[in-house]
Amino acid sequence: MQPVYNFTKMKNILLLGSGGRECALAWKLSQSPLCGTFFIAPGNAGTSEYGINLPIQVNDFAAIRQACLDYKIDILFPGPEDPLVAGIYDYFKSDTRLKHIIVVGPSKDGAQLEGSKAFSKKFMARHCIPTAAYQEFTADSFERGVAYIKRSEPPYVIKADGLAAGKGVVIAQSSVDAVKAFRAMVMNQQFGDASKTVVIEQFLDGIELSVFAFTDGDNYVLLPEAKDYKRIGEGDTGLNTGGMGAISPVPIADEKFMQKVTERIIRPTINGLKAEKIVYQGIIFFGLIKVKEEPYVIEYNCRLGDPETEVVLPRLENDLVELIVKMEEGKLREVKAEYSNKAAATVMLVAEGYPGDYEKGREMSGFEQVKGSHLFHAGTKQSLKSKVQSLKSGIQNAGSDENVIVTNGGRVLAITSLGDTLKQALQKSYENAELIQYDGKYCRKDIGWEFL
Repeated sequence: MQPVYNFTKMKNILLLGSGGRECALAWKLSQSPLCGTFFIAPGNAGTSEYGINLPIQVNDFAAIRQACLDYKIDILFPGPEDPLVAGIYDYFKSDTRLKHIIVVGPSKDGAQLEGSKAFSKKFMARHCIPTAAYQEFTADSFERGVAYIKRSEPPYVIKADGLAAGKGVVIAQSSVDAVKAFRAMVMNQQFGDASKTVVIEQFLDGIELSVFAFTDGDNYVLLPEAKDYKRIGEGDTGLNTGGMGAISPVPIADEKFMQKVTERIIRPTINGLKAEKIVYQGIIFFGLIKVKEEPYVIEYNCRLGDPETEVVLPRLENDLVELIVKMEEGKLREVKAEYSNKAAATVMLVAEGYPGDYEKGREMSGFEQVKGSHLFHAGTKQSLKSKVQSLKSGIQNAGSDENVIVTNGGRVLAITSLGDTLKQALQKSYENAELIQYDGKYCRKDIGWEFL
């Protein structure tokens, strides 16, 4: 049965972010009959198809505040983790002119689940949530940390406590490499304040997946699960990236396994936050690993993943704005999650040299040839290019400019397709990946390999 909408209560929305996750969110949010005027800050070349881009950075709280007042914003949706960990929820709720605005995300205390590895580990220990054994160390306890590494079994997992732009985790195969990584983080301040504390934890061997709960702090709705692929090279080799592709559903996440996830991880997490009086409304991202048949938490995030969002949202059939309103009203218990039974597959096109040094500003083409896939822009922007025409007398300016799309990041474009099978979805994404052109284009050709 279709929901009955009250169009007098359409919501003006401001989405924060500029990546592929935000482009997918913009696509989904803008479809809702409840979506009023829609803004994205700062956005990218793709988000401008769904709303109005504003030249505001995600951590510029003063400018975000003014935009919310100027444009009569009803819903603020922070896409990335930085503004949430920095306390944008608390900033809004402590301001008499902003506190009525729905913020899709936790309080600063709740965002510590992602902002501090040590906090999340202690939280899981308090609430008996399964995770890898660990200890935490600082510069003052460096020698104890070295001794802990030497008496542990390889491989070794070394994690900076705070946010490190996805680069704060090292998996070392030898104790020598583990001590080197540990020293770089905690003694040499490799990640600044983020590595003042370092967590050293047990390595878990299994298949990873991502599970997302949309919660009002008491009830929750599960979004489709996903699996992403972090390594730059095929066969899961090479450096870690922000994500080279994703699939959904995940074949290992059968009903029996997900029942364990619900009983042992999701519900204890939400109950634990409530028991500790931590305000949390929005997304809880559970980074999980299936070891044999048992689920463990590798990490929490306080927002949707990227590129997982690009496969999750095309399979989610619920109205996302309606979910947000139900969240604010504390009525998510009334909502039943509805998923497409199609498989979704995302292939990420990246810049030459990524995740190392890479050039920006490379002109892109081929968008109009793509059919049967979603194009979610990640690192792109619009640029003016002077039109020129060749005359017998030489090159002459035609007197007008045209907008072109150019690369503006390491991860450039997410191509997502749906299919009756994972193989069909991947085939469509790869076919369309061939049509997009820019100098130095690269993508992994083995997304979903272990399930094919």
